[in-house]
Amino acid sequence: MGRFDGRVAVVTGAARGIGLAIATRLADEGASVAVLDLDEAQAGAAAEQLPAEAGRPHLGIGCDVSDTGSARAAVERVVGELGALHILVNNAGVTRDNLLFKMTDDDWDTVIAVHLRGAFAMTRAAQQHFVQQKYGKVVCLSSVSALGNRGQANYAAAKMGIQGFVRTLGIELGPFGVTANAIAPGFIATDMTDATAARVGMPVEEFRQAAADRNPVRRVGYPEDIAAAAAFLCSEEASYITGQTLYVDGGAKLVS
Repeated sequence: MGRFDGRVAVVTGAARGIGLAIATRLADEGASVAVLDLDEAQAGAAAEQLPAEAGRPHLGIGCDVSDTGSARAAVERVVGELGALHILVNNAGVTRDNLLFKMTDDDWDTVIAVHLRGAFAMTRAAQQHFVQQKYGKVVCLSSVSALGNRGQANYAAAKMGIQGFVRTLGIELGPFGVTANAIAPGFIATDMTDATAARVGMPVEEFRQAAADRNPVRRVGYPEDIAAAAAFLCSEEASYITGQTLYVDGGAKLVS
């Protein structure tokens, strides 16, 4: 018996990285998972990789989470094809890093749209199903960058906004059997952080080691670390936790 037997989960931005790790963990513990990503072919390919047993399908859907119509259509397709919706993980994200005086309107708007508007659009579409069935789990991805990070005014604002968003969801949706929480990862070894290394002109391993040296546990995080936290917050063991942000950062927040 898996913790998520009979449950249907949506994970946004799940074609790779943290999103794929979360989708894999939920599927491994019994859920049917809808992988949402901007490119439907990539979403479908990721869904095909997920662990599955006979009669427990997964689904890949192309979705622009920042577009409310696209978000609504994706949720309705999940319910129509997988039969229900119980868990929503808002993971989709992008970066457009720059110092404030160099940051363009598009840099700002794109990051806010994907992270904040995306979480809003997906959650608003899902909550009607959650409220009707008196059950639902919402997990949103924040970041330690919410506490402030040079060159990331847009990203920090979006990620701190996520924390306020889940606190409010906890208040509004708690009476209907719905919990909402956030995870704030520290440095996680992904394609996104590898791209940052390339942008600043550092070898990937050197960049990762520098990040590891800045936290008490002296290692970087991996997508599976975040997936473990997400699985807990989506489970019944976390049914008395809502409106909270869990920092999964190797203790970096303690020494920042």
